[in-house]
Amino acid sequence: MIGRYALSPLKEIWEERRKYERWLKVELAVIEAFEETGNAPKGTAEKVGKRTHVDVERINEIEAEVDHDVIAFIKAVTENLEDEARFFHKGLTSSDIVDTALSLALVEAGKYILEALKEFIAVLKEQALMHKKTVIMGRTHGVHAEPTSFGLKILSFLAEAERNHDRLINCLDRLAVGKLSGAVGNYANISPEIEKIALSKLGLRPVKLSTQIIPRDIHAEFLSVLALIGSGIERLAVEIRHLQKTEVLEVQEPFKEKQRGSSAMPHKKNPILSERLSGMARLLRSYAQVGYENIALWHERDISHSSTERIVFPDATMLIYYMLKKASYLVKNLVIYPERMLANFSCSKNLVFSQRVMLALVEHGMSREKAYKLVQKLSDRTWHEGIDFKKVVLEDPTISEYLKTQEISELFNPSYYLRNVEKIYQRFGL
Repeated sequence: MIGRYALSPLKEIWEERRKYERWLKVELAVIEAFEETGNAPKGTAEKVGKRTHVDVERINEIEAEVDHDVIAFIKAVTENLEDEARFFHKGLTSSDIVDTALSLALVEAGKYILEALKEFIAVLKEQALMHKKTVIMGRTHGVHAEPTSFGLKILSFLAEAERNHDRLINCLDRLAVGKLSGAVGNYANISPEIEKIALSKLGLRPVKLSTQIIPRDIHAEFLSVLALIGSGIERLAVEIRHLQKTEVLEVQEPFKEKQRGSSAMPHKKNPILSERLSGMARLLRSYAQVGYENIALWHERDISHSSTERIVFPDATMLIYYMLKKASYLVKNLVIYPERMLANFSCSKNLVFSQRVMLALVEHGMSREKAYKLVQKLSDRTWHEGIDFKKVVLEDPTISEYLKTQEISELFNPSYYLRNVEKIYQRFGL
């Protein structure tokens, strides 16, 4: 991940030193398990803990010779050990350490992501409550449809974020697994008891069955959830981008006092953050695809997944954390123009009330087919002649036979469309 989008504390999780420290933590947990089961002398883990440390430069130096990072790590950290060195990495294979430590990293990153998601949910709730009764034009296919509430728009993003919150919690639970079962996962040189004890010290549990590695569908699910969270943020970003168009201008991204929108045009205020979030969501989805590709490996394992994961896991977790933080800032500081929302009703000259007129005619005895054709004909006149739809309806003799002037006027009240908003909010406990 480039530094521009790498935020603390996520970026520190993926530092090289932290990775090797997690490897060492796993190795020490196994030695402690050996002690507890009588397979190593008492005090072995303490001695190893005191005499080992992570020296990244030394590990890199050895790796340049042996071309194997785990062997380089073992050689480097055990250089100061004496007899206790024989218990270090005993009965284990590289993936026991790498995969279990990876689970530690992903669970840690996942917890920070979860907190950022909770923050995003909170700011969405705040805006939804603030604009529960703010009338805005609903659009389908980009075209005026019927009035709705801006708060309801926000609630739709909130509902999606809440679903993703539940998905992430469930996924993190499935992700909190390790494996210490040896070269092909059959516990030939280490026991399930040792695995269980060691993993419990790390806050993990044994995966139900592993080969040489933890099954990659577990990781693919995690990347998929991150992609879903990102796609939800993008849906919000796309909405803001459309509503910030000059011709619409119903909302606007926050714009700092000294901010510049264009190197050429001083008047520009562009939805740059929303556009950035849209692009990042695309990248997240591509990472999810890599996760799926990594599921089908040869036999008990190959390493076709390994190189991609060195990139995908750090980048995906840092990226979604960045996106959530920026999305929260965006929603919290969004500039909203309720007056413009109402003014934009004039763009379609009140045609958005066409269904209400049609249904009123049906309720007063006209067949639905006849009412539809009549209202469609009057709508066409509004489009082609530029006459306000309400005026056209009031002047139509056929409609006058069914509806009084006062009844017609009431059909053009946008507040009618918000009459069930409270019931929807109750579903959210708001």
